[in-house]
Amino acid sequence: MVEELVTAGVALASVGTAYVLSAARVVKQYERGVVFRLGRLKPKVRGPGFTMIVPFVDRLQKVNMQIVTMPVPAQEGITRDNVTVRVDAVVYFKVTSAADAIVRVEDYRFAVSQMAQTSLRSIIGKSELDDLLSDREKLNQGLELMIDSPAVEWGVTIDRVEIKDVSLPETMKRSMARQAEADRERRARVINADAELQASKKLAEAAKEMSEQPAALQLRLLQTVVAVAAEKNSTLVLPFPVELLRFLERAQQGAPPVQEAPPGSGGS
Repeated sequence: MVEELVTAGVALASVGTAYVLSAARVVKQYERGVVFRLGRLKPKVRGPGFTMIVPFVDRLQKVNMQIVTMPVPAQEGITRDNVTVRVDAVVYFKVTSAADAIVRVEDYRFAVSQMAQTSLRSIIGKSELDDLLSDREKLNQGLELMIDSPAVEWGVTIDRVEIKDVSLPETMKRSMARQAEADRERRARVINADAELQASKKLAEAAKEMSEQPAALQLRLLQTVVAVAAEKNSTLVLPFPVELLRFLERAQQGAPPVQEAPPGSGGS
């Protein structure tokens, strides 16, 4: 009798242990558990930690609540100004309602991926090439709104959308390079013209000052001679100023005549 009781106790304990093991579940901190009882959704979502379900009756499905980084494959399209481009992006999203993510959509990851690809093609068709290259922040916001609107019904929230790269055809790259080179050449010519204009104004002011002070022209000439003479590998031809000849002539005319001594006036 005792042996039968012991055997029954051991069997009962084994069954209880197997029941507990089959009913025990552990939900991680970044997960939430959605329970289906005989195919019907239980309203209470299981939080992180240890939880129990009814074996063979309940089915626990875990949902990751972390932010998911999903790359969007490169999409080829034609912009509004008829340029063919390839654009790829990345989507950051997270599940906010575990029950809706399981019940309302078959595979929320695949749904977000397809919605991101179609929205990216739509953005390409509505935008111009300059917007894709320079105004990406505005396009990112528009792309985020387009994806987030249907994703809210799936229990998913789009955290951020970023356009990664815009690939252009080789012919367009060469055209843009020629355009940039022409623009740089235009700016260089404008800068040179402005420099010539400023230099001409300064030269006109200098000529006006020198016309009022003739000696300034001579000083400038001497400075030029000194600057040229510093280079010893050149031959300098210096014109003789007419003003200096006139000055010497006037000085000679104003000097007293030299008296000659009479012959035989020398000392004995």
